[in-house]
Amino acid sequence: MKTVIAFARREWGPLYATLRRALVTKKWRAIPMTLGAVCLTALFQLVQNQSWGFGLVRNLGFVKAEDPLWVALLRTPLSLFVPALDLPVWGALAQVLLVFGIAEICLGRWRTLVIAYVSTLAGTTYARIGVSLDPEGLFGLPASDAVVVDTGPSAAVVGLAVFVCWRYRAWCTAALVAVLMVGEVLFKNNLAGKEHLAAIAAVLAVCGLSALRRRWRLRRQRLRTGSRSGAPPIRS
Repeated sequence: MKTVIAFARREWGPLYATLRRALVTKKWRAIPMTLGAVCLTALFQLVQNQSWGFGLVRNLGFVKAEDPLWVALLRTPLSLFVPALDLPVWGALAQVLLVFGIAEICLGRWRTLVIAYVSTLAGTTYARIGVSLDPEGLFGLPASDAVVVDTGPSAAVVGLAVFVCWRYRAWCTAALVAVLMVGEVLFKNNLAGKEHLAAIAAVLAVCGLSALRRRWRLRRQRLRTGSRSGAPPIRS
């Protein structure tokens, strides 16, 4: 039991402390962007199920690999909040509320949106490339996937989960997310599963660039501090 508690504190302790502090002091005011995203997702679900609204939502947020690139780029920001037609809407709402809420508290509003859109764009871009490859290959997709409506927050949710875990050093949780996404592809080899892996790859690249940027900034600070104190410069 002590081992489990020690693992939980090591894995989720810093993350839990950040979330608890924000929710105790600000309550729902800690996640205004997330609440707006939940309301927008619910609104899109309501509108697209109306006879007069399906075409409107399709023109605003439906993305397919066969679409011209400029159309896909214009629709991608809203496609993130359009629930997938073949999945229950409560799943999308729960994902947005939980994962976007955690990310907004831990990363901030704008960084959360950037990571979410990077993840979504990675999945959308992969779909466009995948249908042009051999469908029998590892990264190929069948030509029929070019007409699949590609909407929903799942790629963004996966990307945000991995980035938050990296930021708070929850390595086991990040690994679990990655393993689950690989398992999804192995047991259900579809467009959504491969897009999730593309989102993870894109976020890992962002993590690597962020780590290099932080290391470069620390190096500059050390060099600057050393030059001010008269110490000899640091040699690599």
